[in-house]
Amino acid sequence: MAFTPNRRFRRDYKRIFKRNTEAANLLLLLCELADENGQVSLGPDAEGQLALLMNARFEDPRAYQLPGRPK
Repeated sequence: MAFTPNRRFRRDYKRIFKRNTEAANLLLLLCELADENGQVSLGPDAEGQLALLMNARFEDPRAYQLPGRPK
């Protein structure tokens, strides 16, 4: 099932993006990886896997990733 951000998620993403761009994109990545119960299982080296996934998913991890522009 594909992750579709709702209005609340977009609002939270924008708020976090203003403070820390990489944290906002990590939140987006974790939401995309989560199953129906909201659980993400990455294995024993979670930090290393998250770094690899961030590089694979985003060309620029500091850029705004949702459609549209930040205000």
